Amino acid sequence: MSDAHAAETTKQRAQQMLFGDPLPDLDSETGYRGPIACKAAGITYRQLDYWDRTGLVSPTIKTATGSGSQRLYSFRDILVLKVVKRLLDTGVSLQQIRLAISQLAAYGVDDLAQITLMSDGASVYECTSDDQVIDLVQGGQGVFGIAVGRVWREVEGSLSELPTSRVEEEVVDELARRRAKKRRSAV
Repeated sequence: MSDAHAAETTKQRAQQMLFGDPLPDLDSETGYRGPIACKAAGITYRQLDYWDRTGLVSPTIKTATGSGSQRLYSFRDILVLKVVKRLLDTGVSLQQIRLAISQLAAYGVDDLAQITLMSDGASVYECTSDDQVIDLVQGGQGVFGIAVGRVWREVEGSLSELPTSRVEEEVVDELARRRAKKRRSAV
């Protein structure tokens, strides 16, 4: 092992000790159910459902497929949910939030952590460097900013205490089973 690699490994271990246990490495089949996503993002289930139905933020691991099925959200999905919540709390219109979220769709989780969203209340600006933030503020446009990296750490802290779930065979609740049976007998 090279000295540089050993130093980096030591640095990573020190960071883990400073910030507590990191999130488990999640595969593409493991995520967080709706109620957990709501708790971590600080939103209601009604908001979560509306945002999914309108396409603002939908789960990337598993979508709802009817009565009794459950959504499964990735860490990135929950990060975006929390950013949307913050933007709404500061008075940004849902139309502007949709534009901002569509711009962020191309970024991976690590890339999102490097972005600061700035807004003047009417528009949302994406800044990827300190110079861009300063230019925006000096131009009189930026009123507030959301450092996505900071939101990332908040979500990570919230989720570290909450359970994950795996995509399973479609679990149908009793009500959904009765509805399906009633439909079959009506035909």
